[in-house]
Amino acid sequence: MKGRVLVIENEAEARRSLTFGLTREEYDVTFCPDGVSAIRELKSAQEKDKPYTHIITDIFMPDIDGIGMLKAIKIRYPGLPVIVITGFGDEALKSTVLSEPGTAYFDKPFEFSDLVKALDNLSAESSASDAAKVDAVEDARESAAAYLAIRITEPARSLEILKELRGIDGVERCDAVRGDFDVVIVARGGSRGEVEKLKERIGSIQGIEIVFASDVVRPELDQEVDEFIRVYSRTIKACCVASPDGQSGRTSYIFVNIDKKAIQRILTAVVFSEGIVFCDVIDDGAALAAMVAGQGVAGATPRISGKLGRIDGVLRVREAAVIRLAE
Repeated sequence: MKGRVLVIENEAEARRSLTFGLTREEYDVTFCPDGVSAIRELKSAQEKDKPYTHIITDIFMPDIDGIGMLKAIKIRYPGLPVIVITGFGDEALKSTVLSEPGTAYFDKPFEFSDLVKALDNLSAESSASDAAKVDAVEDARESAAAYLAIRITEPARSLEILKELRGIDGVERCDAVRGDFDVVIVARGGSRGEVEKLKERIGSIQGIEIVFASDVVRPELDQEVDEFIRVYSRTIKACCVASPDGQSGRTSYIFVNIDKKAIQRILTAVVFSEGIVFCDVIDDGAALAAMVAGQGVAGATPRISGKLGRIDGVLRVREAAVIRLAE
């Protein structure tokens, strides 16, 4: 046996073709129809000490954005080679894929012999069992947080109010926005009690009305999906959350009301979407709050909003575009 290949492909005919061809080439092949099932399979293989040596994945899947999945795999299993195949690629997509180490890219249709050659050439730099570890101690000490949507009732004092809000200790982010409200605040404290005091302090400011204030909560997810999301989100946050304004194009918040029973499917779709800087679960699991870094007026936010609107269990998607001071 040359190696173990996990094929992530939602089209049954493509899965059959790849499985048949790779088996003839003496590869042990397992297929998954979507990203979440692939996450479970990778975890299962790791626990059984039978790690995969390669992944072949389509770029468009019913649950997880393919680029997000690629980056997540490279964070969680840094030495695992990934081959991306797609029928809707372009040079920008190809460049993004190949910027990750240990990758190959093919536009459909492709010569099967070229795929086999890529598999033979790509070797794992380290065992896929050497996955990124989740720090349970750090998780236990994670701070409490909440999102507040503010409407300014005294527009003439808008800049003064913004300055006051941003000066409050514990206000991690405070952005003027366009949408159903005027300001979005991310408040953070060492405990729920501290966050509640922050809410009271913010609510006492003259000239504002709190439209909603929702605590960030830890959702109940399958263990392997939860670990995958946490490792991926921490890495993305470390790179972006400290200064999301440095992202090119427009930055927006999106608030997604959901059916709580569908939270795992919807959360993975949001977290692994291209352009998402961070995503939190709020309103006791009935909503998500995320920041999106887009590319101008027709950038990431409209695409993500449209994608989410087609997912079963999504009840409402609202966008609040961040207003730059120059505006």
